[in-house]
Amino acid sequence: MILYVELWKPRASWRALPQGQRDAFVAGIGPAIGELTEAGVELVGFASNDADTEHRADYVYLAAWRMPTRELALALERAVIDYGFHDHFEQVNARGEIAPPDVVLADMAKG
Repeated sequence: MILYVELWKPRASWRALPQGQRDAFVAGIGPAIGELTEAGVELVGFASNDADTEHRADYVYLAAWRMPTRELALALERAVIDYGFHDHFEQVNARGEIAPPDVVLADMAKG
């Protein structure tokens, strides 16, 4: 099982779009989420990044997903690119195989 986290913030190009174009762009995202969930991807949630988060990442929005396979994670990445999301949003991602805390902590201890 893969844990996948996206963080994003709007670019100037997004703010320059007329409201109708922004609405249409956002409306197109819902069906893509539906296709992913039908394929077995679990959307843990979307959120706005709290301004008072300690050591806050400089991104406005975030999403967390649980994915049964790495291939589905790659499919999400490709869908985001193909949709043109990066034309309007700066985005960073993190993904990896879900592991128990002791396994990750032992790996950290190795340095």
